[in-house]
Amino acid sequence: MLRLLNVADRLDRYIARNVLAAIIVVQVVLLGLDITIAYIDDLGDVQAGYTALDALLYLIMRTPWRFYQYAPVAVLIGALIGLGSMASSNELTVMRASGRSLARIVWGVMKPVLVVVVTVLLVAEYVTPRTEQYAEAWRLEKIQGEGAMLTSRSGWQFEGDSVYRFGAIRADNTVLDLTRYRFDDRRLVEATYAQRALWEGDSWQLENVTTTRIFDDHTNSEQLESLGWDTSFTPTQLERLLRDIESQAPSELWYYAKFLEEQGLQNDQALLYFWQKVLLPLTMGSLVLIAASFVFGPLRTVAAGTRVFYGVITGLGFKYVQDLLAPASTIFGFSPVWAVLVPTLLCAGVGIYFLRRNG
Repeated sequence: MLRLLNVADRLDRYIARNVLAAIIVVQVVLLGLDITIAYIDDLGDVQAGYTALDALLYLIMRTPWRFYQYAPVAVLIGALIGLGSMASSNELTVMRASGRSLARIVWGVMKPVLVVVVTVLLVAEYVTPRTEQYAEAWRLEKIQGEGAMLTSRSGWQFEGDSVYRFGAIRADNTVLDLTRYRFDDRRLVEATYAQRALWEGDSWQLENVTTTRIFDDHTNSEQLESLGWDTSFTPTQLERLLRDIESQAPSELWYYAKFLEEQGLQNDQALLYFWQKVLLPLTMGSLVLIAASFVFGPLRTVAAGTRVFYGVITGLGFKYVQDLLAPASTIFGFSPVWAVLVPTLLCAGVGIYFLRRNG
């Protein structure tokens, strides 16, 4: 009995080793192609302070983000290649003939995928938010000089009776081009523009401020060198508002979504990216089921290149369905979690159907 268990464990390790190696190779190839294309495109920004070497270093800094982005596709194609190579050499046939169940073979494929899932989740939570922030600040500082903007994305925010527009935030927590519109029962009564807002201790200080008060028959303008800004916004909240939402950690996305909800603003996009990252294990598991169903099902007799082609098409189709359901969740009012779960469950259902049919 122990000998049989040892053989079974050895087969699991063999399957896991083949699949994991294929996933790593695919991931490296995808990263290499993407970095090469992005590098050629980024060469157009090369100038005196931003050299071709700087452009390459910037792309290398963003490798964790690319690793996260391509992980599901790498799992799908890697599982296809790993299982397909064993199928081509009749190793899977021998395993099935020796009494190895189809479910046990698929579980052997899932084991290395669990390692990939844990790695990707750790990267998404602890690595990507910091590397993306640092890389963007480093690049802009090279191009614009010291004190560059952390992000060039502007953003709008609501608080109390005021609506704010923020131009950008620098790496030193300085907000640039801040505009505040204050309303009284939907009537604009005051507009304030500040060239910058400095975070000093635990409060904000506006600099180069112009305030225009709007009355029924006239307006009144006032200019000040500095003015205190009483607000609940913190540098972290503003940085999340202006930073690309896709690169934020799952925990950051959750708190950001709650913050938007408290402000009475739509938080569908933040919740969508949150559920995409949290439900990543289910997503990758469903893609593995699809890959296994291709090898054991309708594509078991075709060439390896054809299986990879269909795997790429499936991966793109999966992504496009998620992208279509994302705005649909806002238009039709259903929870963003379904925009992630529907294609995931669809893939899992199709995979299980073909596996049961051929198992």
